[in-house]
This record gives sequence, C-alpha cells and structure tokens, in this order.
Amino acid sequence: MKNITVFCGSSFGTEEIFREQAELLGKTLAKQNIGLVYGGANVGLMGAVADGALSENGTVIGVLPNFLRSKEIAHLGLTELIVVESMHERKTKMNDLCDGVIALPGGFGTLEELFEMLTWAQLGLHKKPIAILNTNGFYDSLIELTETMVEKGLLKDVNQKMLLVSDNVPDLLEKMRNYMPPTVGKWIDKDKV
Repeated sequence: MKNITVFCGSSFGTEEIFREQAELLGKTLAKQNIGLVYGGANVGLMGAVADGALSENGTVIGVLPNFLRSKEIAHLGLTELIVVESMHERKTKMNDLCDGVIALPGGFGTLEELFEMLTWAQLGLHKKPIAILNTNGFYDSLIELTETMVEKGLLKDVNQKMLLVSDNVPDLLEKMRNYMPPTVGKWIDKDKV
C-alpha cells in the first residue's frame, strides 16, 4: 500500500483517545512509508492524523473543496493540497490517490464517505481494503447493524466481511495488507459502468 485515505471527523469528539489514535495512525503510516490522503483540514481528528504523519516526515496529501478552503480550515503544512470544486469530486480524487481506506471516529460525513467506498467495492468498482479503526468501541453499534443487515437478508455475508475492523493500528494495517476482495459480483460489470 503506497497511500491510504483516512476519513474522520473535523472535530475531536468527547474522548481524548480519539485524538491520540488519530495522531498515532498518522505517525504509523509515515513510519511505514505509507502516504496519507485525507480531507485537507487542520481541525479536529483530520488535523491530528495529518500532524501525526507530518511529525514523522510522512507524505500528506489533502483534498479540500474550494468552499471549505475559503473558511480558512486548510492545513498549510501539507506535502500537497489539492483543491477541488465539490464534495463528490473530493471523494473521487481521494479514491484515485489511495490503495485503501480507514475510517476513524466521525459524524455523517465520515459515514457517508465510508459507505460510498464500501458501495463502490460491493459493485466491483474497486478492490481496495476498507477498514475501521474502532477506537474505544466507537463503531460497535454500526458493526452490529451490518450484522443485522446480513441476518435480515439485505446484505451478503461476503460483502459485510469486506469491512475490516480493529481497535489496534498495527493490527488494522496488517489486515489491510492481507485483504482479499470477494470474488462474488453484485449485478454489474465495472467495464459497463
């Protein structure tokens, strides 16, 4: 994995461990010579993961929509800041630049980004590992919901298993390295999209 995209909150949340783990993830990526691709902001967990990587001389690419740049939240110390016109263009660019995805704690935006990447994988549009760093059980309820989707016949078990989960950064990265995408297709062929 050359680059990993990280989706996470633009605030710190209520638990200090969220910030600590975001910073640790950034540092670990840099130490393992894996570039960080993220949303380009200097605030919240987004800023923490970037600062962690930068503190270890890592490569950090931010992808920021122009309308957020004008709110003066752009991180000014990045290796590269790519400014795009829309949120959709941002996600597309982040996908193009990465070899895998990790979600840290976050809100609606983080969930939307995570689920779009999962949906694209389910449809066969990419074969990248998609992971959750489940810091302090933040995503326990979401993981339980995906299990319910399988139990109720709305999600294939093979697709639920695409979501890699750990509360430990090195373990999560190892799971991503060893990831084998499902061979079962959805309904469409990537070449026909």
